[in-house]
Amino acid sequence: MKTWLNGRLLQSPDEPAISALDHGIIVGDGVFETVKVELDQPFALTRHLDRLVRSAEGLGIGTPDIGAIREGIAATLEGQDLAFGRIRITVTSGPGPLGSPRGAAGLTTVVIAEPSERPPSISQIATVPWTRNEHGALSGLKTTSYAENALMVEYALARGASEAVMANTAGQLCEGTGANIMYVIGDQLVTPTLAAGPLAGVTRALVLEWCAGELDVVERDAPIDVLQTADEVILVGTTRDVQAISKVDDREVRAPGPITAKAQEIWAREAAKGIDP
Repeated sequence: MKTWLNGRLLQSPDEPAISALDHGIIVGDGVFETVKVELDQPFALTRHLDRLVRSAEGLGIGTPDIGAIREGIAATLEGQDLAFGRIRITVTSGPGPLGSPRGAAGLTTVVIAEPSERPPSISQIATVPWTRNEHGALSGLKTTSYAENALMVEYALARGASEAVMANTAGQLCEGTGANIMYVIGDQLVTPTLAAGPLAGVTRALVLEWCAGELDVVERDAPIDVLQTADEVILVGTTRDVQAISKVDDREVRAPGPITAKAQEIWAREAAKGIDP
């Protein structure tokens, strides 16, 4: 693992380096991206950096220095020889006073690169009793305010699942804590619309683009209970790629079903061509 902070490569990721008054710590006032790395190459990096900027500007903390972040990524990847790993980019509003008002010291930017385990091609999910507020101030932004997600994931893990999936305030299927959700009805691959409140996932967008010519893919909202009758269920995310789901709560689901298998085949073929970093 290598860590870069505001232009400086740290000797160790445990090295004290961030102010105790940084608002990323005080109030979770920041944004982030996680980027998959395969054979030392970041995947879809430009798309992730574009979303980082949208999130930061949407949160009102300013525009991150993308040139510096790219330098940080190069510095943390150098000499690592990552067959599979991930890059975590975090940008906070920087040091400030105790409480919610922000300071004026400038942004804190952290880049971490580390090896990681490749997720399995099949997993399980649990639906949770909490909702995502599709009308909230942070809707559609990838912020560091993840305590809600952490609680949901722990709920899912305690039930033998790897991801928690939630509805929005209208009871419509929304998203997972760190992945987008898709499902199959008949021969149709369906995912919630962005109006339902999910994050505009990079993998979600690529699946929609790449599968559109070979599968019947639609964006459509439905009650979360659709997962209890869907023929197939899929999670899509940065490191999960296209992951088949074999169990939703206590319900067994065919995994991978034929549509999921086709989507995985398309993903593998197109991803192998590489995405502009």
